[in-house]
Formats: sequence, C-alpha cells, structure tokens
Amino acid sequence: MGDRTKRVVVLDYGSGNLRSAERALARAGADVTVTADLAAAAAADGLVVPGVGAYAACMAGIEALGAGPVIAERVAAGRPVLGICVGMQVLFEHGDEHGVVTKGLGLLPGAVTRLPAARLPHMGWNTVRPPASSVLFAGLPADSRFYFVHSYGVVDAGALAASGAAVTTAHHEADFVAAVERGALSAAQFHPEKSADSGAALLRNWLGTVPAGG
Repeated sequence: MGDRTKRVVVLDYGSGNLRSAERALARAGADVTVTADLAAAAAADGLVVPGVGAYAACMAGIEALGAGPVIAERVAAGRPVLGICVGMQVLFEHGDEHGVVTKGLGLLPGAVTRLPAARLPHMGWNTVRPPASSVLFAGLPADSRFYFVHSYGVVDAGALAASGAAVTTAHHEADFVAAVERGALSAAQFHPEKSADSGAALLRNWLGTVPAGG
C-alpha cells in the first residue's frame, strides 16, 4: 500500500461490527485502531464510521461522543471517511424508523426510510449497479455480490444524484442506494467486512483513496 502504512480509525461510539471491520481493513493493508478518541479520529489518514441496529440509537451514540463535528470537518477538509451500514445512513439528513424521525448528520441529501418490500429485512447476498465513475467498485466484476442486512435505506436518490454524488444502487423488490461516493465521503449500505473477496477488493479500493501520513 505505498511506502507508508495508512492509519485508519474505526470509530467506536457504542455500535457493533467493530472487530470484523478492524480485521478486514488490516487484511486490506491498513494500520487500524478501534477507538472513541476524537483526536485520533480527526488525525487519522482515513476514518470508518460503522453502525448496526437502529438509526436513532446510532445517532444517540455519535452525539454522546460528540463525533458529528469531527466527521463533518474531515469531509469538509477533503479527508476520507467511509460509512458502513447504519454508519452510511446517519450521514443523511434524517431517518424515519417506526414513525420516529431522527435528525442525521446531514452530510448527504436525502432520507432513510423503510424499504418498500414485503420481505424484510433484506438479508443476504446481492449484486449492485455502480456507475462507471465509481472508484469503490473499480475492477470488480459486474456480478460481484455483497452482504446486506437491513430493513431501511435511501430509496429516493434524486437529491443525492443531483448533488453530484456517484450513486450505486441495488434491488430488493425496489431499487435503493447501495453505496455513495462524493468527494472524500464514501459509504456502503452493505457490509464490506462480511462480503468476502468482493468486500476486500472494495476496501482496498477505498484505501487507495486514502493519503498515507496525511
């Protein structure tokens, strides 16, 4: 991974899937730290925001830690951030779960809502449709499959596409946003750390956007 190991922080704000993300990133070549230390999160070459479970609980954890401004400042400064699963969802303006609307970080335009599908959660392996401009999916075969487990997502991608983001979609009875790339901000609704070789390739692609020793 170049002449210097890239320092990546996985933000520990009380959500799950931290160790699997840590191991997957280490296998991809990063020097990984799992921590709640905001100074470390601000200083790292790359920051990963994980998340599992409920939108409101994840936002409460981020707010209790005071991590929102650190994430926003990194994005504004063009320093890489990767959101995973609910860690992607909280980047949007708000989430609507069980009729409860929770304000998100507002770094991406749009809302997280219940998927319009009879079979929920959407759980298991699925293919995705990235745009030609995608860096995350560069070099991956078109039939690459990724591991999803969620009942909510971004269904209306109009504002997101209008903002200049590269939007990758997937289909589970209806289309939804599977991944987003805009400037220094990348995010995936699926779990790359649980997506075998395809996920490993995506993490290596993301690490390729992270400057070493930044």
